[in-house]
Formats: sequence, C-alpha cells, structure tokens
Amino acid sequence: MTRMVDWDLAVTLGAKVAGDGPDVSAGDAAAAVSELREGARRSTGLVRDFTGLVAADDRAPVLVVDRRGWVQANADGFAKILEPVITKLTAKKGVPNGLSLAVGSRVTGAELGLMLGFLGTKVLGQFDPFHEPAGRLLLVAPNIVQVEREIEADPSDFRLWVCLHEETHRVQFTAVPWLRDHLFAQMEAIADTIEPSRLLDDGLRRISDAVRGGDSSILDLFSTPEQKEVIDRVTGVMSLLEGHADVVMDGVGPSVIPSVEQIREKFNKRRQGLGALDRILRRLLGLDAKMAQYRDGAAFVRHVVDTAGMERFNAVWERPENLPSKTEIGDPAAWVARVL
Repeated sequence: MTRMVDWDLAVTLGAKVAGDGPDVSAGDAAAAVSELREGARRSTGLVRDFTGLVAADDRAPVLVVDRRGWVQANADGFAKILEPVITKLTAKKGVPNGLSLAVGSRVTGAELGLMLGFLGTKVLGQFDPFHEPAGRLLLVAPNIVQVEREIEADPSDFRLWVCLHEETHRVQFTAVPWLRDHLFAQMEAIADTIEPSRLLDDGLRRISDAVRGGDSSILDLFSTPEQKEVIDRVTGVMSLLEGHADVVMDGVGPSVIPSVEQIREKFNKRRQGLGALDRILRRLLGLDAKMAQYRDGAAFVRHVVDTAGMERFNAVWERPENLPSKTEIGDPAAWVARVL
C-alpha cells in the first residue's frame, strides 16, 4: 500500500509532544496500574447488572498504557480507519509519487503526530473497536493520575469512576458484535465521498484558520450532502455510546463510589477546557462537539429509560436500523415512536 502517512514520524512526534505525564514513584505507578486493572474487572459485572448487556469475558482485552502507548495504539487505529481512504487515493490519477509522496507523507505524519500528542495528554481511557479481532480497552494511567490530582479526587474512587465509563464502551462493543462492523462501514462510506485534491490543502487551511481564532474544524472537511449524511449517522451512534456510558456512570456510581458527586462536579468543570491553545485545538478537532455528544446522548438515554425502562431501551442494540439518528438524539420521543 502506498505510504501516504509517515506513521513512525507520527508516533515519535506524538509521544514527544505528549510527554511522560506527572512524576509518580515506581511503587505508586504499580499500584495505579493494579487498581485500574481491578477496576475494569469489577466494572464488567456492575455494567452488566445495570444495563442488562452481557459481554464475553474473553473478548477485547484491557490494557493499562502510558501516553506513548496510547499514541501508538491510535496511530495503528488511524491506519486501519484510513486504509479505505488511502486505497481510493492511490487509485486516483495524479496521486503524488517519489519525492512528492515522501514529503507529503512526512507532512501528514507530523500533523497527525501533533494532534495525537495533544490528545495523548487528555484522554483517560478509550475503547479501540478496530483492533483485531474484537477491539481493546485502553486506560491511560498517567492521565488518570494527573486528573485525579488536579481535581483533588480520592484516587480509588476516581479510578473506578473512569473504569465504569470505559468498561461500558467495552461492553457495548462486545455484547453487540455487529456494532464494530457497522462503524467501520461508515468509515468506508466516508472514504467513498472524499476528493483527494481537497484533503491536504483544506486541512492545512483549516488548521491555520483555527490558530488565527476562526471557527474551522477538521469535521468541516466533510461538507458535501453525502458526507454530511454519513457524519450524521456516526454522530447519532457516538452520541448514543457516550451518553449511555455517562448514564451508567451516574447510575452505578453512587452505590460503589462514595465521592461520586464531588468527582462529577469537578470533572464537568474540567471538560470546559483550559487556556487559549486548548480551546483552539478543541475547536479544530471537534472536541466541543464531542462534549455535546455526552450531554445530548445522556439526555436521550435517560428519556427513553424513564419512559420505557432499560429492558425496552435495549432494543437499540438489536440491529443497526434501531440506532438513533442525529435528529432522534435530540428528539428521543421520535425514536420511541419509531422503534418501540
């Protein structure tokens, strides 16, 4: 396959930008890793009992990683997601080769590395659905320790709280095996609509505009009706997944995490972003939209569960046609009328 992204450069630069994280003694680091693994294991049963979703124990391993490990995992994930895009680009007449391709791959590798480096300091955990064969759960230990210190949370409570959210995502994908293929199909659908000539030039222009204080987002690259239709489908799914995980956190938390109310209050304030650079990058990467996904998705799940109960809500996981659209996320009664 043509190498249009220098993935090695992306990982190297991303790891350098992310850094190592907070100073932690070897003993405290080992204790944090052990507690996170136990928190993820414990969360499986808590999520099952609250949601009714049953995930196989031997699917989708849980990995506790450092920042470089997260960057590497996400570079691997991007390579998987972009595979259909790159295949299309290389089939197009006029795809650069030789020196032009080498220079372009380093430019895109550097851009991706900078993005991963920034996100590598923020992400607490992530389910990677595209890792073979059934995905994997990543818990980023240094970031979890850093945030629990910043908000002065009880470490054990905060770690279990994070595990509840991220384990919910692992359960979603392992208990609903068609979900992974459905999301990847949306990535392929986006690839089918991409015009190669716009990809690099428009990307650089939007980065420049965001740094100057504009409203550009990388998501704005996908602006045709066909692309917007796919993005709306993906937004509906991601809002559901994120909102569902937040509802599980808030539903289970009070029974097992004594300081959950204080954690939620302080963490919500932190989600608002810190400083000018943080705000620029959040806007460019569409992270403000992601925060809306948490809020709107959680409101959708709560409305349906309050209206119909958890068992009937779980019809959402039965088939792709039952997933809410972006419009239905904002109008849960319309989803209830259509599906239940």
